[in-house]
Amino acid sequence: MRMRPTLSWTPTEGLRPGTADPEPVADALRAGGVLVLSGAGMSTESGIPDYRGQGGSLSRHTPMTYQEFTASAGARRRYWARSHLGWRTFGRARPNDGHRAVAAFGRSGLLSGVITQNVDGLHQAAGSEGVVELHGSLARVVCLACGASSSRQAVARRLEEANAGFEPVAAGLNPDGDADLTDEEVKDFSVVSCSECGGILKPDVVFFGEAVPPRRVEHCRELVGGATALLVLGSSLTVMSGLRFVRQAAQAGKPVLIVNQDPTRGDRHALTRVALPLGTTLTALAAGLDIPVNGLPTS
Repeated sequence: MRMRPTLSWTPTEGLRPGTADPEPVADALRAGGVLVLSGAGMSTESGIPDYRGQGGSLSRHTPMTYQEFTASAGARRRYWARSHLGWRTFGRARPNDGHRAVAAFGRSGLLSGVITQNVDGLHQAAGSEGVVELHGSLARVVCLACGASSSRQAVARRLEEANAGFEPVAAGLNPDGDADLTDEEVKDFSVVSCSECGGILKPDVVFFGEAVPPRRVEHCRELVGGATALLVLGSSLTVMSGLRFVRQAAQAGKPVLIVNQDPTRGDRHALTRVALPLGTTLTALAAGLDIPVNGLPTS
């Protein structure tokens, strides 16, 4: 029987960039107490594009900022028209092999938690529990005036009723659920307001230019502090909202392990970066650890 390793590392040690060896990740999982931090690359195999990978949406799409959304009725019309159309596809997305493997690691007691930068709810749909949605969820809508919360499905029904016949064809879908439409296609779209107070409705997600709620950040910091290692899955770590937790783990001497095919901003803090596809890599790790995925034996 293989003994569980005790992992330790200091950030001054060298990085093996772009390795194809997932064994350090397997060792961390065997030790248990691993905190997962996932990014947009986690959901690309579910048909949701990422921002910065090969063909990422930032090459053709500038996300709506919080400042634009709150300042302009025209910007809100454009956002809700595009987001409403995108939700039809986004809401149909299903967990992929990577999500299912993470859920299996959790059921087997190897994880201390899951933090996701994604707003798609696919970790929860795969069976992961206690997921911290760092950037919120597209499945919820909040009123900026009174704070009332409602389901995205309920708001989508109201938007359908207010925009009968709205059937444009999108040029593409983005990680925030925003579909690519022209100004001409959205100019007559009707936005609905809060049914409680008439205020401005906004998806319960953190827009570009908006800060993650401090209590949520503190909760994530506590999770990092209690973990034995941090496993980053499918994130470029370009934005500080995720990178700060990598830095925290590294400064505390906790191993940081990254599975991402492209280089990341956190590579210099990492023990290793496994440059392999997420779904097949995580499924193979589960099989190697004799962990059943989807409730079925892996071997």
